[in-house]
Amino acid sequence: MNVDERISNSALDTRFRSALARMARDGRVLTCQGKSDPHLEIASIMKAMDGDKALLFPTVSGYDSPVVGNLLCSRENCESAFGVDFREIRNFVDRAMGEPIPPRVVEKAPVQDVVLTSGFDVRKLVPALFHAPGDSGRFITAGVVIVCDPETGIYNASYHRLQLHGPDRVGIKLDYGRHLRAAFERAKQRGTPLTVAVCIGTDLALHFTAATMGSQMPEHANELAVAGGLAGRALPVVKAMSQDILVPADAEFVLEGQMLVDEEEVEGPFGEFIGFAAPGALAPVLKITAITHREKPIYHAINGYGRETIVLRKYVLEASLLKVLRASLPIVTDAEMTAGGLHRFHAIIQVEKKSPQHDGLQRNAILAAFGALKDLDLVIVVDEDIDIRDPNDVEYALATRMEASRDLVLIPGARGHEYVRAGNNGIRTKLGIDASVPFDEKERFRRVAFSKIDRPERLFADDAQAMRSLLGADGSEF
Repeated sequence: MNVDERISNSALDTRFRSALARMARDGRVLTCQGKSDPHLEIASIMKAMDGDKALLFPTVSGYDSPVVGNLLCSRENCESAFGVDFREIRNFVDRAMGEPIPPRVVEKAPVQDVVLTSGFDVRKLVPALFHAPGDSGRFITAGVVIVCDPETGIYNASYHRLQLHGPDRVGIKLDYGRHLRAAFERAKQRGTPLTVAVCIGTDLALHFTAATMGSQMPEHANELAVAGGLAGRALPVVKAMSQDILVPADAEFVLEGQMLVDEEEVEGPFGEFIGFAAPGALAPVLKITAITHREKPIYHAINGYGRETIVLRKYVLEASLLKVLRASLPIVTDAEMTAGGLHRFHAIIQVEKKSPQHDGLQRNAILAAFGALKDLDLVIVVDEDIDIRDPNDVEYALATRMEASRDLVLIPGARGHEYVRAGNNGIRTKLGIDASVPFDEKERFRRVAFSKIDRPERLFADDAQAMRSLLGADGSEF
């Protein structure tokens, strides 16, 4: 069988190009007319049109490869890309850890249609964007970095930005507490370079797996197998051309190489997801030993400070949160990581109390949520009649059901995310808000219900003449 074999009906076809084709059929891709400049212009257009449809830039100045941006920057895009609704996406994320499927090694792969092992210049091959005027250069931002830990043999996949430094050199940003940094530190102790592969335009199951961090993805988990579990099918992989590592067979580009343990270069500044520019700092160097790509590859770009960066983790975090909460608190029915909280720092938890014995469990849910997701700083609990995806309805619950003197839960000195400048190197007070009502008070707080009307919009038309007739024959009021 080749990598384009028919996908089973019981599995998701999460391949990059399959996702793009579905999105195009659903009208979720806009195509830019004319030539686009990778220096500031494309990223600025992506930011200006963020949170809506994906953008295709078919003609990019100085490059043969088209650029696709804002790919997964909205719920509608994610649902179209996967071909299922967001609740099913969360279910697939949830099953990934519990039902991993080992990758399937193939002999030939589209990502190796073109193989370059010498004489290449990554800066001329890859249309990496210069994103914002304050950035220090061009960055690859949608690259999934794959490493096989030399001590454990476990495959890890994660997102890391890479700054182009030279024909075969890129700087790679490593945050503390990440599995790639741990593997790199072990390689540094041994004094041997760390083999990695950077995959651009790869299977969406791997994209979502790479977005999973911390306790949601323990270091012993083989993330190529977890990606297979998410998709419900084995991820096709192929042996790299210049390094001893497996890479996704269906990717658009793969940069093979080694992270040097004895060299560093300044990487950054670069605009991060939090909205601030991360300052320049010394970072490890990745020495590229080969570049492979499809015959006509598509380059995937993500704005650092853009919706796609945070939406990628939204469903992963929601699935992780619900898994923890539902295991011990059966009153929890749903959860929403909000857009204003960057789908990371704020959560709305919906509960349904069915007896007086359930009173108080909503506050347990607040504490459990903070324990489940370190970066959460604000949790609001509401009742089952509140639409947690409607900010106005959530604010209604705050306005009518929350009494500040008794319903605020403060947890001082807790650990959050170090990028949030309001805190002190990641330490801040976390806030829980109980906007639910006691079980015995449900009737008193019940909202007025109207009769159900099927599609009321069908009864109306935009008819200015009717209003003219009502206001007077001369229509002077118009």
